[in-house]
Amino acid sequence: MSNPSHQPFTATDTWYEDADKYWKTVPSSVDGMLGGLEVVHAPDIRDSTKFIEKLRTKHGLKTQYACDCGAGIGRVTKHFLLPQFEKVDMVEQNGQFLEAASSTYLREEKQNGRIGHMFSLGLQDFGPAKGRYDVIWCQWVLSHLTDSDLVKFLQNSADSLKHNGMVCVKENVASRGYVVDSEDSSVTRSAEVFESLFKKAGLKIIEVQTQTDFPDGLFKVKMWALQSIEFN
Repeated sequence: MSNPSHQPFTATDTWYEDADKYWKTVPSSVDGMLGGLEVVHAPDIRDSTKFIEKLRTKHGLKTQYACDCGAGIGRVTKHFLLPQFEKVDMVEQNGQFLEAASSTYLREEKQNGRIGHMFSLGLQDFGPAKGRYDVIWCQWVLSHLTDSDLVKFLQNSADSLKHNGMVCVKENVASRGYVVDSEDSSVTRSAEVFESLFKKAGLKIIEVQTQTDFPDGLFKVKMWALQSIEFN
């Protein structure tokens, strides 16, 4: 892992391939999804739920259809999104994770029709249908996108929202600039960098919240709810 840098990071030629190779070595389990830090699961789900509840009560967010981006085996889908939304699509580059979701972890939910489409591709290649979702939820995945691909993804996501829908981002944040991790081909951005990229994508911040009760020594985690600047 590198030290924080104020300079925009430059992705390697094999940036996405290296990330794909890394995640293929990770077990299809909750512990694998959380990098061995299963202790963060309960406070993560609790604070995400509070965040969505605030968006629903304060901003009139509808909770019919969500999309879980970087879904893994569906930990966030199962414990957070499905208790809040009627139906959830999943986007995950690792086909093994989606197979585990479909065959075991979310088998019952899939059979009951609560799981919609399961897209096996990276977010840099994801083009969601226009006007489909109330929420696009992106958690611990945008670090794998380059700045330009992140802006493009956010713009496409905003186009895929229903009326008053929101793009929600939950990510680690660095104290400043960028922190690049060559092991899993990811970059942790500061809140200032994230918010500059949101603005570049034409999005405004509706709500922001900081995750609580994570162990010491971890990156701070922030949540943002975003809508198009053009939406009134």
